[in-house]
Amino acid sequence: MAERYTSFEPGGRRWLWQRLTAAFLVVVLAFHFFLLHFVNHADEVTFALSQARMEQLTYFSLMILFLVTATFHGVNGVYNALVNQGLSGTRKTAVKAILGLASVLLIVQGVRTALEWAGGVPI
Repeated sequence: MAERYTSFEPGGRRWLWQRLTAAFLVVVLAFHFFLLHFVNHADEVTFALSQARMEQLTYFSLMILFLVTATFHGVNGVYNALVNQGLSGTRKTAVKAILGLASVLLIVQGVRTALEWAGGVPI
């Protein structure tokens, strides 16, 4: 039988978080698709209506959680794919630092954008 290789440690938390974030993203994407393609059709979606949604604390919080979850899921997946391809040593450390910094910058800019879109701090 073929040996199964993965960079995830057996019983490790990153493996679990990768699966949990995937499940969360599937649910949020389904919600997004339903809301913006069945409740509101594409030709009805305007910036003003999107801004009104972002002013609701529940929607705003869900979008921030979506941003953080998607960022973690994507960066963790890329990092582990590179490790599975043999990345190690100094390059592994450098890639981890670069991906970590990119994640922080993405989340900070995403939160700044969401706050501006919501008209400041949501109610």
